Amino acid sequence: MTFKAEYIWIDGTEPTAKLRSKTKIITGAFGGLGTLPVWGFDGSSTNQAEGHASDRVLRPVFSCPDPIRGGDDILVLCDVLDTDMTPHRSNTRAPLAEVAERFAAQEPIFGIEQEYTFFEGSRPLGFPENGFPAPQGGYYCGVGADEIFGRDVVEAHLDNCLKAGLAISGINAEVMPGQWEFQVGPVSPLEVSDHLWVARWLLYRTAEDFGVSATLDPKPVKGDWNGAGAHTNFSTKAMREGYDAIITACESLGEGSKPLDHVKNYGAGIDERLTGLHETAPWDKYTYGVSDRGASVRIPWQVEKDRKGYIEDRRPNANVDPYVVTRLLVDTCCSALEKAGQV
Repeated sequence: MTFKAEYIWIDGTEPTAKLRSKTKIITGAFGGLGTLPVWGFDGSSTNQAEGHASDRVLRPVFSCPDPIRGGDDILVLCDVLDTDMTPHRSNTRAPLAEVAERFAAQEPIFGIEQEYTFFEGSRPLGFPENGFPAPQGGYYCGVGADEIFGRDVVEAHLDNCLKAGLAISGINAEVMPGQWEFQVGPVSPLEVSDHLWVARWLLYRTAEDFGVSATLDPKPVKGDWNGAGAHTNFSTKAMREGYDAIITACESLGEGSKPLDHVKNYGAGIDERLTGLHETAPWDKYTYGVSDRGASVRIPWQVEKDRKGYIEDRRPNANVDPYVVTRLLVDTCCSALEKAGQV
């Protein structure tokens, strides 16, 4: 027998990487991730090599059923290696793997809220050909053809993620017409990142069949419209058991150069979205607070009430690399918790 394996990888495009994929026909039954071969590609066409030495290597790191092709076909997420089998400079998964292993005993977990916007041609889905729709307000979690646009694509994407076995935990319409969100997690740093990348690929691929495009642009429409983020919910075992660890984590994210170190790695165009308006904090000012969606980091009200739980970093853009944001949060917060003896 044979089956199709869609090899998916993250390219080297800057400032925001793109997803690429190609199909490999494999003979025999699928015997698990470890049985999948590495595969080569032309890195000079993906901003990952020069033409005179263009070969790069795809190494499978995660696989799941292919919900679009069905049958025995699979999706295969890969990281990119140089031909000496070391991580390519664009490979952000490898540094996360090292940090996640170092702090594994603290049991960090994540839930990421991925916002995105549908476009039909050059305008957001639901925007009239001339002018603008009614101001935002009724679109968030709305219902009805006058306020909701693209639900058929969203439902198909949700079904595809579930059929693939991804850790998707919900969907909702967002504040701007044609803007939606899906959530992945709560799961481990590597798992949430791998699943989010595959869910993004499925979003693009599903929308393709409906003749629309999906963008992670953090400010898809200029002016008085919400941007698109990837709010990142994070906790460790100590945070899930006590409030002191919650405060330690929040404080650690505001120490010294940490706020800017994080923000500059939270997605291109972050200054356009983090303006202090539209439920954001200014990009250059760090704050945290209970139930405060205008803060950099929000402590949910239930967490304060229960004296344990998680925090929400509201700064990451929709176009953030999940391998990077999870690495930074684990490294910063877990180091602080370790130093404070709260592990």
